[in-house]
Amino acid sequence: MHVLATAGHVDHGKSTLVKALTGMEPDRWEEERRRGLTLDLGFVWTRLGPTGPSLAFVDVPGHERLVGTMLAGVGPVPAVLLVVAADQGWQPQSAEHLAVLDALGVRYGLLAVTRSDLADPEPVRRDALTRIAATSLGRVASVPVSATTGTGLAELRVALARLTGSLPAPDHDADVRLWADRVFSVRGRGTVVTGTLGGGTLRTGDRLVVADGDGVPGAGAEVRVRGLQCLRQERTEVTAVARVAVNVHGPGEARVRRGGALLTPGRWTGTGLIDVRLRGDDTTALPRHLMLHAGTAAVPVTVRPLGPDTARLTLRRPLPLRVGDRALLRDPGRHRVPGGITVLDVRPPRLARRGDAASRAAVLATLTGTPDATAELRRRGLIRRQDLLAMGVPATGTEVAPGWLADPSHWTRLRARLAAAVTAHATDHPLAPGLPTEAARRLLGLPDRALVHALLTTPGTPPLHHRDGRIHDTTAHPSLPPRVRTAVDTVLRDLATAPFRAPDAARLAELGLTARELAAAEAAGMLWRLTDGIVLRPGADTRAAALLAALPQPFTLSEARRALDTTRRVTVPLLEHLDRQGHTQRLNTTHRRCRTATAGGPPLPPP
Repeated sequence: MHVLATAGHVDHGKSTLVKALTGMEPDRWEEERRRGLTLDLGFVWTRLGPTGPSLAFVDVPGHERLVGTMLAGVGPVPAVLLVVAADQGWQPQSAEHLAVLDALGVRYGLLAVTRSDLADPEPVRRDALTRIAATSLGRVASVPVSATTGTGLAELRVALARLTGSLPAPDHDADVRLWADRVFSVRGRGTVVTGTLGGGTLRTGDRLVVADGDGVPGAGAEVRVRGLQCLRQERTEVTAVARVAVNVHGPGEARVRRGGALLTPGRWTGTGLIDVRLRGDDTTALPRHLMLHAGTAAVPVTVRPLGPDTARLTLRRPLPLRVGDRALLRDPGRHRVPGGITVLDVRPPRLARRGDAASRAAVLATLTGTPDATAELRRRGLIRRQDLLAMGVPATGTEVAPGWLADPSHWTRLRARLAAAVTAHATDHPLAPGLPTEAARRLLGLPDRALVHALLTTPGTPPLHHRDGRIHDTTAHPSLPPRVRTAVDTVLRDLATAPFRAPDAARLAELGLTARELAAAEAAGMLWRLTDGIVLRPGADTRAAALLAALPQPFTLSEARRALDTTRRVTVPLLEHLDRQGHTQRLNTTHRRCRTATAGGPPLPPP
């Protein structure tokens, strides 16, 4: 199936022509038929030959006061049938409609010179083709036709078949963004949304989210596809490009209206701030306030020029836009189109400081509007994979942390900054060894603590490790203040003669060793903290395992206490530690044995 929109001046016979082609009346309202004037979008279709594809037309109004409605019809459609009357020639709305098509970058079209039975079509045809050739449409085919007499209709059908055959194939796997051009209720069925499906596939049972013109909400904005129709035929699946009517049900159905959209969940984000490139007027000549037309939406925007052809637009309400989207700016007061835009960035940085705008203009000058994952990562340094996809940029590359992508150079710099921060913290806070993980996250400006942990596994110098919520340099040996060093040396002398007789709380207090000093001594490699308040020499657990392995197996707590020449206060947590390390195994409530016993029986099998 293919979809074309009509375009042309009011009363040049657009509706009459598509009615002659399809046998269907595009004017849906009684007032339209009474006045002979199209006031709203019309939808009709035909088949191009007995075995040819279906062709649907979005018939748009031509009156200057209804250009907004015309834009809602043309916006999502890939090709156009431009109509000019032979007896009237080129008119103001012919020019404005062509300017709209050029601004949107429409590249596929066909010229029909209507009312060819009333005047010689050749002068009008030549004039129109010259004007069209200067736009994005370029050179197009043309057919003189009379809907009244039927002259030229056969040739027009052939030209339409040739045009539709040249259209690029749509992406059936694309994320769905169905811009709504009609929303109505049907008794017994509920809300129906119609639009032109430009990409992707819709299926009954699909869940979609509603962009209702106030953003892309989350909770409460979901709908389920209850039914699908394409050209009044019930379908279970519709692929792009197609005119489709979607019967939706769910909490978001009341929020759908023309200018909104139905979207694939989790793959779009609403943006109220975009950087764009303008094709048309110089940005410095633009009025501050214009109307942005994208899809079927029309949103007031504030324009901030950045470069000669680049600007920042602040939207009055968010729209689901992506990098590379085409739209146009219109000045409703002057009935003119300053130009079309290409979206360059839907997540632009703030411009808060002096010089930011000039720097941003220099960046935008290098952008083409073609999604480029490598370039986006280079500019942003770090971004969630999901956010990149929502921007319309393919999320290539290896994740540095679950859901996160990073520019390799930026990631290397972050690793170096983290190492420097750990070293600086150890120097500045010798009694608080290890940089707290949360402090590291804030220092590096990272949005997720998981990124800090990912940096720890990234090769670099010096090697870093995480312990007890802090980051340490595994090669560093922090120096202790002289007073603390003296006190620790005293503890080590005491332990030299009785290696498992840990100093009690009174002795530690006498030496002035609080938990903070003990932690610093452990980080310096001078003491080993078995538990809070119990410190031994480093390697004491290995020595204890060797002593216990020499006992007759199995052994009791009391036997272990005597072998180690210590107290129950030390023996209990030390044995529990050895259990966890796999040196010993608890057999019952009273006995253990060593896994590598050298006496008293064979070693135990591994757990």
